[in-house]
Amino acid sequence: MDRRNPAPLVDSSACLCRVERSVAGAAAARLMPRAKSCVQPSLRASIHPLKPKRSPGRDHRGGGGGQCPLIPGLPDDLAVACLIRVPRGDHWKLRLVCKRWSRLLAGNYFYGLRRRLGLAEQWVYAVKCDGDGRVSWNVLDPAQRAWRALPPVPGEYAGAVGFGCAVLGGCHLYLLGGRDPRRGPMRRVVFYSARSNRWHRAPDMLRRRHGFGCCVIGNRLYVAGGEGGGGGGLRSAEVFDPAKNRWLFMSDMAASLMPSVSVVHGGRWYVKGLGAQRQVVSQVYSPETDAWSPVLELDTMVTGWRSPSVSLACRLYAADCKDGCRLRAYDEAAGAWSCRIDSGQHVGSSHAVEAAAMVALHGKLCVVRNDMSVSIVDVDAGAGAGTPRWETVVSKGQIKAFVTNILSTIAGGRGRAKNRVLHCQVLEA
Repeated sequence: MDRRNPAPLVDSSACLCRVERSVAGAAAARLMPRAKSCVQPSLRASIHPLKPKRSPGRDHRGGGGGQCPLIPGLPDDLAVACLIRVPRGDHWKLRLVCKRWSRLLAGNYFYGLRRRLGLAEQWVYAVKCDGDGRVSWNVLDPAQRAWRALPPVPGEYAGAVGFGCAVLGGCHLYLLGGRDPRRGPMRRVVFYSARSNRWHRAPDMLRRRHGFGCCVIGNRLYVAGGEGGGGGGLRSAEVFDPAKNRWLFMSDMAASLMPSVSVVHGGRWYVKGLGAQRQVVSQVYSPETDAWSPVLELDTMVTGWRSPSVSLACRLYAADCKDGCRLRAYDEAAGAWSCRIDSGQHVGSSHAVEAAAMVALHGKLCVVRNDMSVSIVDVDAGAGAGTPRWETVVSKGQIKAFVTNILSTIAGGRGRAKNRVLHCQVLEA
């Protein structure tokens, strides 16, 4: 098995709904996993929507019903206890062992058990855009300390702009809305499952929009603002509940807004952007009351708030310099930005090394830059005594970063059109 070429991390050419032609129909119905909304990267539904017919006495966790054991000589419960401890990076190998192992890893039981036992691993996914407008995505396994390119995103988003990105359930990466170069604003919603390793369709949004803000509160996906098909600003907002699998309208914003930065902090959603008259507008949404209100009592926070930012351990952090090597936190008690956390090693001020996103990774703050370099800092370590320790997970090297900085400066405006990280999220499986 080690001599085979490594399988792609995302199987974008195959569908769980397909069955080998050589397999008999009765056997296929018994061995097929459940995948209701599994689709191809073109997002066209399978023409063979087969559903498995399980016998009452069979269960993928047990060895009853005459099935071969997962591991010969071991009870299935003990075999599962062994398999869930295999590193996530080797799960594609487990799927190649046999159909029963592949079916086990295709269900929620395997990864749900890993999560309950604290064995789930967090990987960082970055959606980026190159100078020609092509959208691609990469994944970072912190244990391997290297980015790996993934197969193409669904066709609708290969050249889209202004689309949103969010994570539901800890393992589903959603791409929604945006503007297609040919079709204009979209209502389309798709999501990638880190458990099934495939793209799926989700219900379309109620309004076409791009350049909007989105967030997740209580495992519900909220979107607001942006521009619609007519080119004007939108005040409308909507929410997606995965439990009901549908979108619902919620209270309109106080004013139309093109969000430039947003964050969930203290159970509320803060949005900051440009209004209809190109003025800076800030609003806050409270899910409990389903109401928007202008941010007046926290003017100090809004004034010093910039992108990228992240809420970690009930505290709001934002970049204090272009490369994200110096951070500052908002002190709600004092009503001011303070507590600067400086790495002491800045990589430059060009677009290539500009901090594009901040995410929470294993309780630490992770900074991702446009050149795909990554730094991690444990902000809680400096709460008591001493300075938080910075760690470089992925580095382009000092010489390469220095050369890139010079070339970007010489190129001027052209350098700003190169690779750019659009969204960065963490998926757990």
